[in-house]
Amino acid sequence: MSNQFEFYAPTRVIFGRDTEKKAGSLLREYGAQSVLLVYGGRSAEASGLLQTVRDSLEAEGISYAELGGVVPNPRLSKVYEGIRVGREQKTDFLVGIGGGSAIDTAKAIAYGLANPEHDVWDFYTKKANPSACLPVAAILTIAAAGSEMSDSSVITNEETGEKKGCNTNLSRCRFAIMNPALTLTLPDYQTCSGATDIMMHTMERYFTNKGNMQMTDVIAEGLIRTVMDNALILHKDPSDYEARAELMWASSLSHNGLTGCGNGGNDFMSHKIEHELGGMFDVTHGAGLAAVWGSWARCVYKNCLSRFVKFAKNVMGIDGEGKTDEQIAEEGIAAMENYFHSIGMPVNMRELGISPTDEQIEELTDRCLAACMGYTGAAKSLTREDFRSIYLSAR
Repeated sequence: MSNQFEFYAPTRVIFGRDTEKKAGSLLREYGAQSVLLVYGGRSAEASGLLQTVRDSLEAEGISYAELGGVVPNPRLSKVYEGIRVGREQKTDFLVGIGGGSAIDTAKAIAYGLANPEHDVWDFYTKKANPSACLPVAAILTIAAAGSEMSDSSVITNEETGEKKGCNTNLSRCRFAIMNPALTLTLPDYQTCSGATDIMMHTMERYFTNKGNMQMTDVIAEGLIRTVMDNALILHKDPSDYEARAELMWASSLSHNGLTGCGNGGNDFMSHKIEHELGGMFDVTHGAGLAAVWGSWARCVYKNCLSRFVKFAKNVMGIDGEGKTDEQIAEEGIAAMENYFHSIGMPVNMRELGISPTDEQIEELTDRCLAACMGYTGAAKSLTREDFRSIYLSAR
């Protein structure tokens, strides 16, 4: 059974080699006059990417300021710093250079600049809703978060340990520059963590109990298989441009809403569970998702059995002859965990490198339940005891 849906993906994509050289002309086309470049560490400078972007802006007579130092699980303090810089520079356009952390930070700054009457963190804690957002663009250097085409921005408040998201169409990027060659120097762990995040964005939309469309399922299953194949290639040969191109495009398609069209509501409980780990322990997001997914899946699969059976057969290649549906589903879950291991990803918290105490498990559980704000999943509606059991099982 399909459901009514609205698909909105307004981001313009400029894909291929050397496309970063077009940044200045594109920003001029969109009317930018004062740009804030938001990026992470030394790699953007060392690779020459940042200088290429500067040159393209200068060639178009566009003024710019820079905000470096964005880190994984991007910090609220950096967002506040960016808002101060943006006000001083009269910024009218934000460009996130990097992956999800840089893009999400740029979006948060854009919210803050466009809504000066609010503390931007209120948008993430749902105390207020943004009414505007300065235009944002992305120059992608890692295939993972999909923020370049999504409505999402996730920020960590380092003072409270909270990791929260703000989702509105206001922050969707005007354009995204995607040159797969910019990802060639990524460490293997980051590449494979990114691939995991891409798959999860589709799986969160796939495992639902309220109707799905065959066409959407075919797209989703094909996307997951494509990511699995190409992540394995890159795990062995990180220099493969074609495999990086496949991952980069999959990253965008996995989180722009396409793989959820016609379903009865997304799940995203694996993300909620991991966000609390990220807030407390500052773990790599994709690896954290891999560490909790199996425990989540074993908690919910009997309530979403037909979807897990379909996933096991169509994605993981499980032969169902002579087996019960539960056996097929369980084999599919185990096969996914075996795949995670094949690309160096963890399947529990010990392998992730963290060991939460009993007290921390209780805190994670309470935080996760509070962050859900009443919505606790589309595969199965999780209780507090379910969240606690998932954390304990994943430990």
